[in-house]
Amino acid sequence: MSPDNILESRLHDLGEFIRDQRRTARLSLRKLSELAGISNPYLSQIERGLRKPSAEILQAIAKGLRISAETLYVRAGILDEREDDGDLVGEILRDPTITERQKQLLVEIYRSFQGEAAADRARSGIDQDAVQA
Repeated sequence: MSPDNILESRLHDLGEFIRDQRRTARLSLRKLSELAGISNPYLSQIERGLRKPSAEILQAIAKGLRISAETLYVRAGILDEREDDGDLVGEILRDPTITERQKQLLVEIYRSFQGEAAADRARSGIDQDAVQA
């Protein structure tokens, strides 16, 4: 498969994935374009695989869909897929058994824990650097 065909296939798959996520979230094309802050025609072109969105655009779309930007980055070929990490936030947001408020609280708690862990790692790294100096 030629590089052009690979890119075309990846863009088509990305667009299809975004469309599926939008429909699962029961969002119209217009509503998602508003949430993402991009034009309706541009989002339509992305969904049809006609445009290659930037990382910033993918992040805005992910925010509108309430899924992780990493999920879209992997689909777009910007990041390699990690084997050990799922889309926990996306799974929480797609869970039909809990309310929207419960979903938001779970996501806030999860992100809070992630922030604390990152801060702990950063402090440990600083401590390690001080020990090695």
